[in-house]
Amino acid sequence: MSLSSRSQNPSGQKNQHNFKARSFLPLKQNSLWKIEAGVVRIVTWHEDGTLVTLGVWGPGDIVGKAFSRVEPYQIECLTKVEASILPLEGWFSLTDVMLAHIQQAEELMVIRSHKTVEVMLIKLLGWLAKKFGREVKTGQLIDLRLTHQDIADMLNSTRVTITRILTQLEEQGLIHRLPLHRIVLKEEELWHYEI
Repeated sequence: MSLSSRSQNPSGQKNQHNFKARSFLPLKQNSLWKIEAGVVRIVTWHEDGTLVTLGVWGPGDIVGKAFSRVEPYQIECLTKVEASILPLEGWFSLTDVMLAHIQQAEELMVIRSHKTVEVMLIKLLGWLAKKFGREVKTGQLIDLRLTHQDIADMLNSTRVTITRILTQLEEQGLIHRLPLHRIVLKEEELWHYEI
């Protein structure tokens, strides 16, 4: 739940909240969340309990149950998150927000459509680097602190498989793993990778 509330809207109602990593944003009736800082993922589950990642969102993105008919639906904080509540009524056109959600769904669908987990993982790392990475001396730092299980959930794979492939990619010099589950993607080498 919320650690603290920081700002207030003109009516005096608190609308910006801080959340711990691995906590969930409450699903609010008639409102959305704007991510001010940090990264969240939207998840659901199959009947057998398999977790499905529906999207990964960062600063400036807007998320909420109003965009989905999927049940169950949760918004999990992958990092510490600052988020503001945005009421649906009286808010600007949702066209750009809806387009962003559709585009991300398509991008993740294409990533998951590859025939091997190795290719899916390489494509996912490239996508994460483009969306959330920052340039460092040795490549693109994906500073999300994703566990191997988080990545497996995104690709509908197993933690053991992801660990094995990450080890292979590191041995091949395509990535460098840092403490706290951070990854540096060496993009130049990645583009020459034989798929």
